[in-house]
Amino acid sequence: MNFEIQKTADGSDTVLNKSLGIHYHSTNGAITEAEHVFISAGFNYFSQSDIAILEVGFGTGLNAALTAMHAKEKSVQVWYVGLERYPLTADITREIGYKTQLPPAAATAWNAINNAPWNTKTTIDSSFAITKLETDFTTWTTNQPFDLIYFDAFAPDNQPEMWALEQFKKLFAMLNPNGVLVTYSAKGVVKQALRNAGFTVKRLQGPPGKHHMLLAIKE
Repeated sequence: MNFEIQKTADGSDTVLNKSLGIHYHSTNGAITEAEHVFISAGFNYFSQSDIAILEVGFGTGLNAALTAMHAKEKSVQVWYVGLERYPLTADITREIGYKTQLPPAAATAWNAINNAPWNTKTTIDSSFAITKLETDFTTWTTNQPFDLIYFDAFAPDNQPEMWALEQFKKLFAMLNPNGVLVTYSAKGVVKQALRNAGFTVKRLQGPPGKHHMLLAIKE
């Protein structure tokens, strides 16, 4: 695949898949979007001392690195599973500027996370362990329950199969009671699919460049 590193509006990098014409993050700010959608609305939703997180669409590892930083700050124990069908190559990852664009603790975590081997559990620090899985989410199954799901697949127009009702039903079953799914997309078809899967759906203020995002609760 043909990739290019591009700057977003907050000065942080994203990756453009030139073959598909798709960015991995909002061009209005990669780090800003990740903090708003996945940390503020997702990770900070919980007050418990340990949390199991599933990320659908591991991408550059940005969400994982920010989660590791905040987990350490809040003394929260995180077990993190990141799913990615097409992992970025080491050459592309080395070009991404997060080592200087992220706060030092997140930059250190990001480097360790991206150096961690695929398909095996790796302890990053005393608060954060991750398993990166190279797999197709639409066929992946697990018996491991999660508290929080970061749903960060490419947009519904680009990957409609990822946003189908059957996938949200699968995610609903994977969540513990009162578990939460957060995603940047607030499209009507996404809201309806989440509701049909059993979630209680809340529309929240979106990050810069987006009016809304979604938080879905397994009540």
